Amino acid sequence: MSKKGNLVLYTGCSGVGKGTIMKQLLKRDPFIRLSVSNTTREPREGEVDGVHYNFISREDFIALADADGYIEHAEYCDNLYGTPKKQVEEMLADGFDVFLEIEVQGGLQVMEQFPDVLSIFILPPSMEELEKRLRGRGTEGEEVIQKRLREAEKELAVSPQYRYRVVNDTVERAANEVLAILEQHRSSCR
Repeated sequence: MSKKGNLVLYTGCSGVGKGTIMKQLLKRDPFIRLSVSNTTREPREGEVDGVHYNFISREDFIALADADGYIEHAEYCDNLYGTPKKQVEEMLADGFDVFLEIEVQGGLQVMEQFPDVLSIFILPPSMEELEKRLRGRGTEGEEVIQKRLREAEKELAVSPQYRYRVVNDTVERAANEVLAILEQHRSSCR
């Protein structure tokens, strides 16, 4: 691969199904790579360090932030999240389209730094469905679920700032739409 890859900002509310859609995208397109974010939160059941996130201490996270080692970083629900610069730059140079699957606050930082980034916001079909999905995960208590729902309302309010908005009513349809958006973007960059 000789062409530099595309940077894709891929975000949405907690529980909207970003990860489920991403699994489909990675399975179906060999030129997509997912940036693995650093986080200070504890791993959920089944999450693997270095695959789902790089789980690091708050101190190590802050040290890398102080060294300008993140494309973006933010605090969400009392945990730090950030996109390590070096890994993204290497994948882009190798010609891969790199998806930054990040929370909305970090996404706004990315759009500020990279105004031409391909930005995609994944929307829930409704707030009721989002609540159902959050509860269905069974990974958080009531207080955290309520906090995530309040945060979701704020995040949905900024979704019009993204170039594309995709409703995740079914994973298959949403994945098809994201792939169509990416293919259209690739064609316009050739």
